Amino acid sequence: MEWPLVVAALIFLGAYSWQVIGQPTSTRADIAVALVIIPWFVFVADYVVSLYLADDRWAWFRHHLFDLAVIVLPLLRPLRVLRAITVIHILNRTVGTAVRGRILIYTASASALLVYAAALAVLDAERGTESAINTFGDAIWWAFVTVTTVGYGDMAPVSGVGRMLAVCLMLGGIALLGVVTGTLASWIVEKVSTDAEENQSATVAHIHALEATIAALTQQIETLGGKAAPGSEDPQSLKTER
Repeated sequence: MEWPLVVAALIFLGAYSWQVIGQPTSTRADIAVALVIIPWFVFVADYVVSLYLADDRWAWFRHHLFDLAVIVLPLLRPLRVLRAITVIHILNRTVGTAVRGRILIYTASASALLVYAAALAVLDAERGTESAINTFGDAIWWAFVTVTTVGYGDMAPVSGVGRMLAVCLMLGGIALLGVVTGTLASWIVEKVSTDAEENQSATVAHIHALEATIAALTQQIETLGGKAAPGSEDPQSLKTER
């Protein structure tokens, strides 16, 4: 179901964008609503069937809380697109098989989708209120400022839904920042560890080389000493023989 869910997420994102930005009327509005609702039914069906087929339903429920959140919170449905990263092999050719590279791509994609979906949701919630968020450009600016936890304060949601979205977006921004920081720290630690191991290996190699050189010199000295021994006689014994 990975690809059908990805397609459903893309349909939802496109329909929701059309509904919020385009503001269709009459028949087009009904079509937009239908295109928003249909993916939700797909997500619900996938969740219910997967839970039913699970051997340990409680364990499956605990390990798939994100799937439940996707059903409950429309804001998270576009994040289903990120599942495509796990099945697109071209990414492996781009960044190799390193887990860290996939994490960075996943984080960057999640950040972009989260900002875009939050901008749509807050514009939909704040439209018609006294909020300063009146256009999609304003919503994008507010989403960027909020997800980075900067908070200039020039724009702020006034509705309850908008403020709830702001809280979710701030928490998401903190989590994404933690992932980036942790990945960077992991890379630095691995780099330092690799350099230390290389230096240690070089030092051990030099010690082995010195030991081999000392052993060779010792052997040469012993050989030369052995050759000199037969020719060396005691002068007193020579005088007695004479």
